[in-house]
Amino acid sequence: MFLALGQVRAEADRWTLWSPVALGLGAAVYFVLPQEPLAAVAWALLAAAAVLVFAARRWAPSRMAAALAILAAFGIVGFAAAKLRTERVREPIIAGSGHVRSVDAWVLDVANPGRTGARLLLAPVTIGRLAPSETPIRIRVTLRDPEILPAPGTAVRLKAILNAPPPPASPGAYDFARDAFFEGVGGVGFSLAAPHAVDLPKPPWRLEWEMKVNAVRWALARRIVGIMGVEQGGLAAAMVTGHEAFIPPQQVDDMRAAGLAHIISISGLHMAIVGGFAFAAVRLAIAAWPWLALRASGKKIAALAGLAAVGGYLLISGAPPPAERAAITAATVFGAVLADRRAISLHALAMAALAILLLQPEAVTEPGFQMSFSATAALVALAEAWPRPVRELNTPWPIRMVQGLGVWILASLAASLVAGLATGPFAIQHFNRVSTFGLPANLAVAPISSFVMMPALAIGAAATPLGLGDVPLAVAGAAIELMLRIAATAAQAPHATLLIASAPAWTLPAAFLGILWLCLWRGPLRWAGLPLALAVSLAPRGLPPDVWIASDGAAVAVRAGGEAIPLRPDVKRFGVEFWAQRRALTIQGDGQAARDAAFLCDRWSCVAKPDGPAAGIAAVWSRRPVSAGRMTALCARADLVIVRGDIKPGPCAQALVLSHADFVRGGSAELYHTGAGWRVVWAQDHRGRRPWSLFSGSGE
Repeated sequence: MFLALGQVRAEADRWTLWSPVALGLGAAVYFVLPQEPLAAVAWALLAAAAVLVFAARRWAPSRMAAALAILAAFGIVGFAAAKLRTERVREPIIAGSGHVRSVDAWVLDVANPGRTGARLLLAPVTIGRLAPSETPIRIRVTLRDPEILPAPGTAVRLKAILNAPPPPASPGAYDFARDAFFEGVGGVGFSLAAPHAVDLPKPPWRLEWEMKVNAVRWALARRIVGIMGVEQGGLAAAMVTGHEAFIPPQQVDDMRAAGLAHIISISGLHMAIVGGFAFAAVRLAIAAWPWLALRASGKKIAALAGLAAVGGYLLISGAPPPAERAAITAATVFGAVLADRRAISLHALAMAALAILLLQPEAVTEPGFQMSFSATAALVALAEAWPRPVRELNTPWPIRMVQGLGVWILASLAASLVAGLATGPFAIQHFNRVSTFGLPANLAVAPISSFVMMPALAIGAAATPLGLGDVPLAVAGAAIELMLRIAATAAQAPHATLLIASAPAWTLPAAFLGILWLCLWRGPLRWAGLPLALAVSLAPRGLPPDVWIASDGAAVAVRAGGEAIPLRPDVKRFGVEFWAQRRALTIQGDGQAARDAAFLCDRWSCVAKPDGPAAGIAAVWSRRPVSAGRMTALCARADLVIVRGDIKPGPCAQALVLSHADFVRGGSAELYHTGAGWRVVWAQDHRGRRPWSLFSGSGE
C-alpha cells in the first residue's frame, strides 16, 4: 500500500494528464442521467468548481489532496459543460410520425448515403403547416431516385414522410437520435417524388456561406470521380471531401471486414498525414534554400504551413465532428512547435482532449472519439517508452539503411499492435466484430496511404481546379487500387470476421479507464490498469434475449440457438441485423426459409408452429385495431402476443400482450423467457427523459 502511494507521489508531474479524463467522466455522468437537469444546475456547479479549486490551492493538506480536488472540479466542469452544450444546440424536433408533408428547403449538403439510398441534408424554410418555432433547422431526407441529386445551394420543394430521428434499435444500443440532436437534425424521412427547383427567399449569410463551401466540395467530389472513375474515385472523393455517395457498397463491406473502414471517414489519420506532409515538404524546401534557412526558423514556418493545410482540409471535408476533433489535436501539436514545446507528448494530447471536450462534450459518447483518443494515447505512451538507439560513428551507409529499415518495420508492427489493442474493446462493444486479418491489412496499407495515396490526393485536389490534377490523381488511383486488393484479399479469407456479443454496459467505461491508466502512469503502477482494460473481453455475456421487437412493433425477430429469425425479412432489416450483430447471432440468407420453417405467416401476421423453436409467439402487423375475438384466438395459441396497432379489451390473462401503446411508451424491446414468464427490457427506460428522446420513441 505504502509502495503504491509512493509511486503515485513520484508521478506528481503526471497528475495534469488526468484532467481531460475527469472532464470526460463528468460529461459521461450527465449523459447517463435518467432525467434532464435544470440549466441552473450547470451554473451552480461551475460556481462550486471555482470554489473547490480556490479551496484546494489555499487549504489542501497535501499536493495529492489538492490534485484530487482539482480533478473533481474538472469533473464538475465536464458535467456543466455538457448541460450548457445541450441548451446551446437545442432546436425543434418533429413530433408525431408517418405524416406526409410538403417541404420547401435549401439543399445544405449531400449527406452520406444510408442503406436505402442517397440522402440530402436540408435547411427547411417551411414544413407543411408547422409554425416557425416548430420547424427543425435541419432535416435529412432519403431520395427515391438516387440519380437526381441537387447540388448544395439549390432551393427545392418535395413531399416527404418525416419522423423524429430514430431511437436505438434495441435496448442499450447506440443512440443515433442523440447524435442527430447535437448535429441540429430535427427530422428524418424519405421523399415520395423527386425534388424540383423553386424560388425561395434569400437565406441568412451563414447558411449561404455554408452552402457555397459545400457546393465547392460537391463539385470537387464529382470532378474527382469523373477523372478517376467510380471504382477508385468514390473512395478518393470520400477521403478528400467527405462525400461517400460514390463508393460502391462492396468496397465498403470489404474495408469493414478487413479492418480498414477507418480510412474511409475523415479523421485523425487523414489530418495527421495531410498536416505532416505539408510540414515535412515546407521544412525540406526551407532547408534546401540556405539563405532562408539561416534567417528563419524552418520548423516554425513549416508548423504554420501544417496548420494552414489542416485548416484547408477541414474546410474542404465539410468539418464533420471527427474531422473537427482531429483538427484540434493537430493544431495543438503544431502550436506546441510554435511555442518551442515538445510536439508529440501526452501533455499536448491532454490539452487537445480538454479543448475537444469543452467544445463538444457529447464526443465522450461517440465511438470515434473513444477509439481515436485511446489509440493516440497508447501510441504516444509507446513513443515515450520506446528505447532511443545509440548512433554509432563511422557505420557504413548500407548497414545504417538495413538497421533503419529493421527499426521502421519493428516500430510499425508495435504501433499497429498497440493501436489495435487500444481500440479493440470499443470495436467489440460498438461494432461486435473483430477483423481477424486487420493487423496485417493495416500494416500493408499504412505505407501506401501515408506516403503515396493521401499526399497524391492532397496535391491532386489542390491542382484539380487548375486543370493539373490528372497525374497526381492517377498516382492516388493506383494506390487506392492496391489498397482495395489488399482489403478484398483480407475480407475474403476464411474466418475474416468474428462476431462477439456486446459485454455488459459497465465494461466499456472500465476498459477505457484501464487503457488510460496503462498509458498515463509510468513504472510498475501502470499495470494495475490491465484488469480493467480487459473488462470487455473477459466479462461474461449471459444468454442473449429470446425475442426482439422494433420500436414501432413493425418487425420482430426470435432467437433459435445461435440464429436470429426475422418474422418480416424485408422490413426493418437494419434493425434486425443490428440487434443480431450485438448479440452475436447469425441470419441465414435472407431469413425467409428459417421463418417459414418455424412460423405460419400471412401478409399481416405470424403464429409460431407448435413444434417449432419459437412456440408460443404470435405477432400481428396490421395498424388496425385487433378485435376481441381475434385476440382471444391468438391468446389461446400463444403466451406472447405482439400487436403493432391498438387492441380491444378481451380475455387474455394467460398471455403477455404488447401493443401500440406499449411501443409508444417504451420503444424497442428485448424479451427473455424465464420460468416465471416473459421479462421485457425497454429501450426507452435506458434512455430516460432527455431532450433527444422525448419525440423519438416516446410518443410525446
